[in-house]
Amino acid sequence: MPYIRKYKTLSGATAVQVCYKEGRKVVKIVHVGSASSEEGMKKLLKKAQGIIDGDKRTLFDLSDFSE
Repeated sequence: MPYIRKYKTLSGATAVQVCYKEGRKVVKIVHVGSASSEEGMKKLLKKAQGIIDGDKRTLFDLSDFSE
């Protein structure tokens, strides 16, 4: 089961990783990046969520419904 992990680096920035667990063990870590601003953090979290959702298909195609 994948999840997003955030932690402080030695330089004071916040790093973002996508971790995959099997049971209680972390079996894979994908480093997304690190940011020192709120805007940069939002971009990293969006990218990390995209990595997690990358292999999932949407239930509905909402592009056909335009206002």
